[in-house]
Parts: sequence; C-alpha cells; structure tokens
Amino acid sequence: MSIKQSILQFLKGNHQKGKDYTPPVGEINFGDFARLKPISDDWGFKRGGPVDRYYIEKFLKNNAADIKGHGLEILNDDYLERFGGQQITRRDILDIDKNNAKATLIADLAHADHLPSDTYDCFILTQTLQLIYDLKSAMKHIYRILKPGGVLLLTVPGISHYPYKTNRCWSFTENSIRMLLEEQFDKKNIKVEKYGNVLVAASFLYGVGAKELKVEEYEHNDPNYQLIITAKAIK
Repeated sequence: MSIKQSILQFLKGNHQKGKDYTPPVGEINFGDFARLKPISDDWGFKRGGPVDRYYIEKFLKNNAADIKGHGLEILNDDYLERFGGQQITRRDILDIDKNNAKATLIADLAHADHLPSDTYDCFILTQTLQLIYDLKSAMKHIYRILKPGGVLLLTVPGISHYPYKTNRCWSFTENSIRMLLEEQFDKKNIKVEKYGNVLVAASFLYGVGAKELKVEEYEHNDPNYQLIITAKAIK
C-alpha cells in the first residue's frame, strides 16, 4: 500500500468515527492546518471572502427592517444599499481618512464633537471599534448622533488575527460590549449576541474562505469561541 493510500485510509477511518471522535494523544491528523503560515493572510478575501462575513451579513439581514431613513455607515455605503435599499432616504459615509472620496463626513468617532446630534435613524458600525482606543468617548458620540429611537447595528471581532503594523487596539467579548453599551443605552434597549465555534475560529485564523465551510458548521454556536459579537442598541 502506498503512502497516499495509507493516508486516505486513515482519513476515511477517522471520518467514519464522527466529528466528536477524539484521537489519542500523538495521533492527531492536522491535515492542511499543519503549517506555520496561514492558508491566506488576507482574512480569506482571495478565497471567496472572510469567514466572519457570514455572521456579520446574517445579522444585518435579520435587522434589515431597522436599516431605514437617514443612515450612516463607515468607509462606504455598501451595507446601507444592500440591506436598506429604498428604505434609506438619505445616507452619510463616515471616515477618518480625508482621502476617501466616498466619505461625506470626516471624523474620528472618539473626537467627533462637530458631528450633528440627534441625526441618524440607523448607524451601521461593523468591525470598527477595535481601531479606536478611546471607546468611552466614541460610544458617547455614537449615542449622541442617533435620533431618539435611532438604531445602532454593531459588530466587533472576538477571536481574530491582525496585521502587526495596523492600529488595532482591542478584541472584544459579549460581556465587554454589553458593559460598554450600557454606559450610554438603556439596558432594555440592548441585544448582544456572540457567534462562532472552534472550527470556524480556526478557519478564520488560517484564512479559509467563507464558502469553504458548511452552513451547519457556522450554525453550531459555542460561547467559548466568540469569533464575532453583534449588538443592536436603540436610543
């Protein structure tokens, strides 16, 4: 029997034992994960998109009814357009980078006194808070610029890799996001959820593409492996 045939037989045997099978010490088959560099170092963009987008976009789809009126989004208005569509009557794009030609507002959320108060019906804020050091100040401005009854749709990273030379400051948990939001929003108007499991988290770290995992693998939720935390908060 060739080496290749032996490996295939080994894999087939382990697969037949089920996903809950625990191999003995020293007999783990790491397969494609037996490497010191990721499969993709760009979060999986080159392999069909990042794994975490499954949860982010599902969250926005489930809350599409709140994406309406005067909307605000960071960097571009892709999600306002995709999930709000004709429900959006006016839109703004916020960026810290004045070279972003799409931006209608230039501001650092931690230092945003010049942004108008009580303005937005919906603020889509995905994967941004980790870049802001002064979270308390940013959250005060986020709350301030929402209209009464306005909705914040927030996502933040939990388990993640990050390029060493970026300005990322934080990773989050369900508890940290809830406590941060409760400093501004009424507790009864906050809903925080967490998503992920060990397979999804490992796949994201390795740069596996979003479509390379099955729906049932995404939908198994293990709170011990929080890949993405989502929050809906109403002013």
